[in-house]
Amino acid sequence: MALSCIVFLTLAPLIVGLFLDPSHAENANALRLAASFLVVAGVFQLVDGAQVVAAHALRGLSDTKIPMVLAFVGYWAVGLPVAYVLGFTLEWRGIGIWTGLAAGLAFVAVVLVTRFALRERLGLLPRAL
Repeated sequence: MALSCIVFLTLAPLIVGLFLDPSHAENANALRLAASFLVVAGVFQLVDGAQVVAAHALRGLSDTKIPMVLAFVGYWAVGLPVAYVLGFTLEWRGIGIWTGLAAGLAFVAVVLVTRFALRERLGLLPRAL
């Protein structure tokens, strides 16, 4: 996840250049937009990976209900409103929508990783025999 994030953040224009010819002037806007989307996709990769790993680690502890609720809150109560504000109110358009979705994922990742870190305090570990 970290490696794909670094690749997307550092090589976005080069990656887009593999699909669109930078020497054609009519591709300039598409190249710029696609490179911007890849930067957001890099961050998205990182936070999505963290939340998936944390969710599955908690699932391994039979903790499923609270992580599901937290994911719902993160996606719908955090990600969607942020996406709306950035995409439409601040007129960031597609970049704003994807940034909002990444913000929702980041929220879920932080909360689930924190929950996993506090697993002993929260009584999520099985009792010793």
